[in-house]
Amino acid sequence: MKAVVVYESLWGNTAAIARAIAEGIGEGTPALSTAEATPDALEGVDLIVAGAPVLGFSLPTDTIRSSIEKGEPKAPARPDMSHPSMRSWLDSLPKGTGRSASFETRIWWSPGGCTKGINKRAGHAGYEPIGKGERFIVTDRYGPLRDGEIERARAWGMELAKTAG
Repeated sequence: MKAVVVYESLWGNTAAIARAIAEGIGEGTPALSTAEATPDALEGVDLIVAGAPVLGFSLPTDTIRSSIEKGEPKAPARPDMSHPSMRSWLDSLPKGTGRSASFETRIWWSPGGCTKGINKRAGHAGYEPIGKGERFIVTDRYGPLRDGEIERARAWGMELAKTAG
């Protein structure tokens, strides 16, 4: 099985979860930003695992990202805007066949989420979702991740490999 984990990450939390999921899936599984996940990188893929942070209680929009880029005075660092939003990446995902899974990073009390939107868009591209998606918790708006989330992500990657394999 050829798998790839694709992420949008502004302050590094979602990228860290993506890397742990890729480790759990198995050796050779890359964790790629939406900029790195080109059609060539996806050629022959059987499983796409896609994730993003919850912003504005949903899958980030380019408008939300633009407002964040203009200024987040309380942020510990500038957000990484070097890659497209997950929403725009999914909307341009070439048609394919295979499976998909979704994950998000979020504050525990967030009333919204983005796994449903990821699953819907991946499904439209021909990648049938496995389950509802997984949520990983950050302790504050910019992180860090809650203790144990990296290990949980790695274990979830192992589960995905068994399910999709």
